[in-house]
Amino acid sequence: MSHRSILAVVFWMSGALLSFSAAAVSVRALSPTFSVFEILSIRNASGILFLLGLALVRPGLRCGLKPHRLGLHLTRNTLHFASTAAWAYSLTILPLATVFALEFTTPGWVALLAIPFLNERLTRGRLVAVVSGFVGVLVILRPGSESVQPASLMVLAVAFTFAIVSIVTKRLTMTESTFSIIFLMNLIQLPLNLAGSGWGFWHRVDVSQALPLTGICAGGLLSHYCLTNAYRHGDASMVVPLDFLRIPLIAFAGWRLYGERLDPYVFIGSACIIAGLLYSLRREAKSS
Repeated sequence: MSHRSILAVVFWMSGALLSFSAAAVSVRALSPTFSVFEILSIRNASGILFLLGLALVRPGLRCGLKPHRLGLHLTRNTLHFASTAAWAYSLTILPLATVFALEFTTPGWVALLAIPFLNERLTRGRLVAVVSGFVGVLVILRPGSESVQPASLMVLAVAFTFAIVSIVTKRLTMTESTFSIIFLMNLIQLPLNLAGSGWGFWHRVDVSQALPLTGICAGGLLSHYCLTNAYRHGDASMVVPLDFLRIPLIAFAGWRLYGERLDPYVFIGSACIIAGLLYSLRREAKSS
């Protein structure tokens, strides 16, 4: 990878990290009033309206409204719908840092799946990033401690499904525009989420919820825009380990906003994660 590509990946992943964290906090804030499906319906509907408005003022984007690889879009979005619903539910019953830490078994699966499905090489730098990420997660969770609950198994299943979604997304970026991928994601998932929502749930929307509603709408849209662009500029096995940085970020948010215990092990584990990432990025830069 070139230096420019590495910088582009870091830039887009920074946006994805902030957006995913904002969306997670917004889900927690809205959960007393709305179900998971209702929250995701609001996110999908706002995304469709915004993207249609964008296509209205920018005619060049309109070709992205028509899918060219419908089978892959359906596969990606059906899996993403199920995994996102389970992820959003887990945010309401587990500490934020625990959910994100368990979710970060995803890079290991991505690195393995990318070899046969994307013909990517598992370089030494990427392997170090994945292994250090797993070590960091183990330090954070400390198997056998109170962090591990039955609901954690659901998050592990979500992590594997997210890995498959990442592989399919990377395949789509080879032929599809970012606009098309995100538009079809919202279009396909909206009716699925509405099917699980209560009738007239939008009547419960209140001005006092403006901030978390903005967070779920803007964060939900920007996170996938940034993540898709990151996949466009870098290999999946390099992009996904950068997502480990969400753990310390969301741990701080959980402590600051919800009084969740700021476990020092989170930061020790995060140091392992960051060290592996810096090593990986340095190796990528040298090999370019």
